[in-house]
Amino acid sequence: MGTRIDKWLWAARFFKTRSLAKQHVEGGHIKLNGQRIKPARDVQVGDTVQIQKGEQQWTVEVTGLAEKRGSAKMAATLYAETEASRAAREEQAALRKALRASQVAPAHKPDKKQRRQLLRVKHRSD
Repeated sequence: MGTRIDKWLWAARFFKTRSLAKQHVEGGHIKLNGQRIKPARDVQVGDTVQIQKGEQQWTVEVTGLAEKRGSAKMAATLYAETEASRAAREEQAALRKALRASQVAPAHKPDKKQRRQLLRVKHRSD
């Protein structure tokens, strides 16, 4: 006997609500053992789940099942992330951090006249 994938994703704290988990499963952002699935599909201990949430991606192995959402400590026991997945996420985080550091912040906020000019340019392009 297994647990629905949308319930498991919510209990493992990958998503804040069960409906968000369901939307991601229906959208094809969640794969179970390499296959696209439906929200009612049961997940078993030992299955591999690939999760794509925005720019972040996880590949985890199911180590436990839960029907209800518990503490973060309990949620961490439900899965084990693969080393390749962890390395890829850390590499992406370092890349985003380097990109943020390379961007130069403006010296000051635009004044009222500059804000109006920016709005005119923005509305012309729409």
